[in-house]
Amino acid sequence: MQLNPDKDIELRQKVNRETGRLPWTELMRHFASGNVVWIADEMDLVEVAVRIAHDDKASVGQWMAAGQIAKVSDRQAQEWLEADASLWACVISPFILVQQQKKPH
Repeated sequence: MQLNPDKDIELRQKVNRETGRLPWTELMRHFASGNVVWIADEMDLVEVAVRIAHDDKASVGQWMAAGQIAKVSDRQAQEWLEADASLWACVISPFILVQQQKKPH
């Protein structure tokens, strides 16, 4: 893995290929384990995933403080269940990152 997340093209391509829409019902068991992280619609899901994979604590901390990423709340999970929502999702072990609308590249 590259040390600089800005230049880690290989990881970006891998995350982009492995990102897809999933129904919330398929993600609920991961939510129950506390492993599902919500990403705000204005954020680039792939960029956030790469930063998390590189353990970029500074960026992740800023996004959390700004309310742009957070663990999925019980309320949000219930709303998605009731709406039969489908979300963009990608895996950065041990987390599954989810977003309602993927930001175009």
